[in-house]
Amino acid sequence: IGAEVEILPLSTTGDQRLEWSLEQEGGKGLFTKELEVALLDGRADLAVHSAKDMPTDLPQGLALAGYLPRADPRDVLVIRDEVEVPRVIATGSPRRRAQILHGSWSDAEVREIRGNVGTRLRKIAEDREADATILAAAGLRRLGIDGFPGLRFECLALETMVPAPGQAAIALQCREDEIDHFTGACDPVTAEEVDFERSVLATIGGGCQVAVGIHRKGDRVYLFDGAGEGLFKQVDLTGIPYPASIDRTLSCLGRK
Repeated sequence: IGAEVEILPLSTTGDQRLEWSLEQEGGKGLFTKELEVALLDGRADLAVHSAKDMPTDLPQGLALAGYLPRADPRDVLVIRDEVEVPRVIATGSPRRRAQILHGSWSDAEVREIRGNVGTRLRKIAEDREADATILAAAGLRRLGIDGFPGLRFECLALETMVPAPGQAAIALQCREDEIDHFTGACDPVTAEEVDFERSVLATIGGGCQVAVGIHRKGDRVYLFDGAGEGLFKQVDLTGIPYPASIDRTLSCLGRK
C-alpha cells in the first residue's frame, strides 16, 4: 500500500475455540468479528481476512477495499500413503462433507475434525483418526507445506470439489471513508470473480458455513448445492453481463 505499517496481531473466536464445531456454532463472523471491532474502534486501519471466512453482510461503516491476486483455489485430498480409497474422511466443513457424500466418495464415513493444519495432518498420519482429510491448497502453500511424512497430497479438480466462495483470495477490509487508500493494492480480476461468488451466496441466503460451492474462473462458474440430493453444475457466462449473470447462475441452481 506504499506506506510503513504496524502489525496488530489479533486472535479470533474461531482461532481460539478449537473444540467447537463451526457448523453448530453458526460459523458467522467467528474468524472476522474481532478484526472488524478493531477497525471500528480505530485500533486498526486495515484488516486482512481469508475471503471465504467473511460473512456476506458487513458491519455498518466497514467496506471491502478489494482482494489480493487469488492463489490456487482447489482443495487437496490429504490421504495416508497406504490407503487406496479412503473409507473415513475427516472434515469440519459442511460444503466438503456434502460433496464427499454426493460425489467421488459417496460410500465414505465423514467425521468431524478441528485444529490447525499441523494438528489435522498429525491426526491423519499419526493418530489415524481417519484415512484422509481435505484442506485448501492455498492454505497449505501459504504455510509452506508441500508434504508430510506418511501422507500424500492430491489436488482435486474444480468439478470434483467445488471451492467455497472466495476461497484462496485474501480480502482487505477497511472503514468506508478510507477505502480509496487501499484499492490500489487490489487485483481487479480477483475482485470481479470473488464479488460475483459472494453475490450469489448472499442471494441464496448463505454464509461461510453452508454446503454450497461457488467458484468463478473467467466466464465459467463451478457450482455445488448441497440441498436435497446434491447438485454439481457448470455455467458458461460468456456474453452475459452483470446482473443477468447472477440470474443465470441462480436459475442453474434452481434457486430463482
